[in-house]
Amino acid sequence: MKIALFAVLVVLLNGLLGWSINLPQNVGSDVPSGKLGSLSFAPFREGQGPLEEKFPTPEQIDADLRLMGEKTHTIRTYASNGGSMPVIPALARKHGLLMIQGAWLSPIKADNRAEIDEVIRSANANPDVVKRIIIGNEVLLRGDLDSNKLIEYIREVKRSVKQPVSYADVWSMYMKHPELIQEVDFITIHILPYWEDEPITVDQAPAHIERIFKQVRQEADKIAPGKPILIGESGWPGAGRQRGWSVPGVVNEAKFIRALIKVANKNGFDYNIVEAFNQSWKSQLEGVVGANWGLYSVDRKEVFPLTGLVYENPDWINVVVASTLLFLIIVAYSWTALHSLSSLHLVFFLLFSQLLSLLLANMTENLWYTSYSDWQRLQTLLIIGLNAVLAGLIVQRSLDLLNGKTANLKLGAWIYTLYILFAGFAVYKTFGLVLDGRYISFPTAAVYIPVVGMLGLTIVNHIIAPSRSLKAVEISRLTGHRNSQADQDKIVGYTLLAVGLALVLWETKAFMVGRDFILAYANVGERIAMAFVFSVSNFQLVVWLICLAMLALPLLASSDRTDK
Repeated sequence: MKIALFAVLVVLLNGLLGWSINLPQNVGSDVPSGKLGSLSFAPFREGQGPLEEKFPTPEQIDADLRLMGEKTHTIRTYASNGGSMPVIPALARKHGLLMIQGAWLSPIKADNRAEIDEVIRSANANPDVVKRIIIGNEVLLRGDLDSNKLIEYIREVKRSVKQPVSYADVWSMYMKHPELIQEVDFITIHILPYWEDEPITVDQAPAHIERIFKQVRQEADKIAPGKPILIGESGWPGAGRQRGWSVPGVVNEAKFIRALIKVANKNGFDYNIVEAFNQSWKSQLEGVVGANWGLYSVDRKEVFPLTGLVYENPDWINVVVASTLLFLIIVAYSWTALHSLSSLHLVFFLLFSQLLSLLLANMTENLWYTSYSDWQRLQTLLIIGLNAVLAGLIVQRSLDLLNGKTANLKLGAWIYTLYILFAGFAVYKTFGLVLDGRYISFPTAAVYIPVVGMLGLTIVNHIIAPSRSLKAVEISRLTGHRNSQADQDKIVGYTLLAVGLALVLWETKAFMVGRDFILAYANVGERIAMAFVFSVSNFQLVVWLICLAMLALPLLASSDRTDK
């Protein structure tokens, strides 16, 4: 009876926790009429993308544009040629949409020729739909073409169509190449606070948008007074890696878009929001964050509404249900052994088991949602499987300790081996973050179980022997493995700390070399200080560093003792 009562209370606590951290949030004023002025439109679905030249069918594009007709007045496209892309203007007309049509430019001349020819044909064939044209998207930023060649393409299109013609790039590129201001009919700038050299909070973003627009307006008026300016891209990622103070998330994405529209309406800014649908193919280039800028998921489910309250995770109940089922399985499996525990030991075991179950369910949802290919899903299944095995072994080890049983050497060896495997995984992933971490998410979810599991076993050791410190207990005592490789354990532990330190240094350096960051902080000392502040105030980075330290501590405490 006692076991059942405590188990029910733990289940209720788990549900209360899930509910309390997933309450709907107020993200600002509703979008007037629930419609946007303009929205970036790339109709690629799961398994499709321009990199592998797998394009959607006309029927799929038609279905997407039906959705767009409910969400926006205008769509911005980025390419005119390839697959079924040429059918977009006719289908846009069908659904009452106007277009800002783009021509994708790259270093490949033949592809550029095809894009230019098609956008000219489309603009002349569909003047009632195609109202503006953008030649090239961030070509200068990527270094695909120089400004002279780009201007040649712009001039050619201007001679061939009646619609206004522009070029789109991050706002600073127009400052760096003022010759473009004279060439285009309207200036198209991207203002993406998340990607700025000095990333800011979502609450600071509206003022930033306003300041940058006015700065560009001031510079442009010196060359071409009164030339129209379009904010060609502005948005916020709904998931992925934190940069400085810029935190991705569904609530923050919704908050940014509503604030952007408010600022745009107040100042009369012409804007286009990026983007309509999450683009899973972008994960190959920009990781998780690149794939999550959409108002809709890749399977066309609304990520958040433009009116009313917003949930960070509207499907939170699934995690609660899954973790509860895992917990009840553990209770059923351990039922007999639980009768031997005191009330204190029983409560801790149940709470610990529920926590591990919750972390496993949360990790599964997180990793699966951010897997965008068969290869990534295979890796995710492997990580989930290893975590599930380790969680089960840790639960058994904690129950044995609380019941005063002699260490099971085989079980201990498995826990130790998996722990070392996850420590090696953490070193590998952190090394990747150090080498090129701009687009790589912190892999915190993948080490939930080893980190929290060892912490739980440390507490268990303290409960059964209060004289022991709550500080790190050596890995052999925690796992029950008769380890005689203390030197190797320490090497792994120190390596975890070393890569963590290297990561902080890399993050700091990455901010310091940014062009706009250098301009903002001309003094080297101030630049170093601010770059360091941006790094160590990154919550995701700090949590990952804590994970590395907690993985390292039991290994650094390792000794050659065998009295377990």
